Amino acid sequence: MRLAILERLQRHGPATATQLAPYVGATPSVTSWHLRHLAGFGLVRDAEPGPDRRQRWWEAVARGFRFEAPRVPDDEEGRSAARALSREMFLRSGDLPSRWAAEVEPELDSVWQRLAGLADTRVVVSADELAAIEDAIECVLAPYVTRDEAACPADGRGVRLLRYVLPEGAEEQTGGTS
Repeated sequence: MRLAILERLQRHGPATATQLAPYVGATPSVTSWHLRHLAGFGLVRDAEPGPDRRQRWWEAVARGFRFEAPRVPDDEEGRSAARALSREMFLRSGDLPSRWAAEVEPELDSVWQRLAGLADTRVVVSADELAAIEDAIECVLAPYVTRDEAACPADGRGVRLLRYVLPEGAEEQTGGTS
């Protein structure tokens, strides 16, 4: 539910718990409870009040986030929670490409169709090199993620950039790239 709340706020901007409730499948009071928890982790915050100052408006702090598993090797509870969150994130975004291909791509003009797509690149890297790749990608994206809405180009449109970083299992280690 919290991922659904974050996604809705990131894609559609500030909203109240009452406005979010139908999209996340909960009552406004349950949605409000989850919003307060997300705020406790710094993922959402109070937005500028709307026309009715009696309503509490919420906004996402960022337009996305990067999830990393805990670094404490003997924290079984943390590892278990990280695996659960990772699975949920994969499940939530797993069907996004096929939905996009069926519903959105046919309606795009040819320029946007050419720019869309998938890259599936296999590389052999160390953990430090993979961390450097991820950091470099974040640096490339940062100016676009952090700019004000007013600075966005008039012909711009929202684009979802999904990155799956999937280290292979031991049985898949054959070396080389493809």
